[in-house]
This record gives sequence, C-alpha cells and structure tokens, in this order.
Amino acid sequence: MPHPEPHRAHRAGWLRAAVLGANDGIVSTASLIIGVAAAGASQQSILVAGVAGLVAGAMSMAAGEYVSVKSQSETEKADLEIEKRSLEQNFELEKQELADIYEQRGLDPDLARKVAKQLMQHDALGAHARDDIGITPTAKPRPVQAAVYSGLTFTIGAALPLVVTWALYGQHLIVLVAIASLLFLASLGGLAAWAGGAPLIAGAMRVTFWGALAMLVTAGVGHLVGVVV
Repeated sequence: MPHPEPHRAHRAGWLRAAVLGANDGIVSTASLIIGVAAAGASQQSILVAGVAGLVAGAMSMAAGEYVSVKSQSETEKADLEIEKRSLEQNFELEKQELADIYEQRGLDPDLARKVAKQLMQHDALGAHARDDIGITPTAKPRPVQAAVYSGLTFTIGAALPLVVTWALYGQHLIVLVAIASLLFLASLGGLAAWAGGAPLIAGAMRVTFWGALAMLVTAGVGHLVGVVV
C-alpha cells in the first residue's frame, strides 16, 4: 500500500508568522542597537533602547498579524456568504459554473458535468469554496495563532542581539552584533527553508542579505546623527 507523500502546505500560516516575527526581531533590534551604538551611546542607553524596541516590536507584530489575518478571515467569510446565497437562488447556474471550471482544467464536458453534479450533491458550498473562490481548510486564516507565533518569535529574535550587547559590550560592539545577528539570520533562513521544504542555502542567503542591508543603512544613519548631535 503506497504511503502518502509528506506535504508542508499546512504549515504555511504559522510558519510565515513565525519567520516574519523572528526575522523582524533580529533585524530591527540589531539595527537599533547598531544605530544607537554608532551614535556613541553608553551600554545602558543601548540596552534600554533595545529592550524598549523588543517590547514595542513584539506587541506591534502580534497586533498587526491579528488584525491582518482577521481581515482576511472576514473577507473569506463574506465571500462564502455570497456563494451560499447564490447556491440557494441559482443552483443550476452554479453547477454549470463548476462544470466549466473543471472543463478548463482538462476534463471533457460530460465528465466535468458529472463531477460537478456529484460534488454539489455531497457539499455544494465546499466545492465552490475550493474550486471557484480558492478557499481551502489547509489555508484557513487563524488570527490568534498568527499573533501568538509572530509576537513570541519576535521576542526570541530580538533577545539574541540584546544578549550579545549585554555580554560583549566594548569597542567592537557594532561588529560583534552585526556578525552574531547575521549568523542568527542565516540559521533562521535555513531553519525556515527546511520546515517549508525549500532549498536551505537560498533561504539562508535571502534572509541574511536583507538583514545585512538593513543593519548597514541603520549604522550609517546612526553615525550621521551622532556626528550632527
């Protein structure tokens, strides 16, 4: 008996939120630390700014994810209500619409109509949700899950450069934070790629490149502000 292939699409929702949260936590906090350090601030000032950034960022990420995914969920519910009313009022037209979709995907007309008829007898709304609108149980929006994963992973990501700042403060702090953060980002990119079944090296390089660019720009701005002030 053949074994089903392991798919990863069901991870897309929480994995996206987790990677986004951790990535933003590392990049934003490391960039903040580097920018403040480049302006000549003390260790205490850098840590206070970093902790403030961690708390504000985690709350912002969680709230933003919840609002965004909740809006998506409400939009899908509204579409399902429209489809439900249409099925009640124009059942035969909806059946033909579904048959047309299957015909466009390669079924011959007779088979397409038979498939549409049987699926609508079993679950008309589910068939139209999946094949007409594109809503599937696998990709169902989960606002609370997205908020929790995003806020939690942001906190973890932001804590990493803060620990480096606390433990290794000194003349080479900017370089140490940058190197450590890039290593964290590369590990995150590789881990996310592995969890999603994507190429490891490409995932790690993509995340590391954009993180390095963000830190470089912030360091330049921090240095300019420090010179001006």
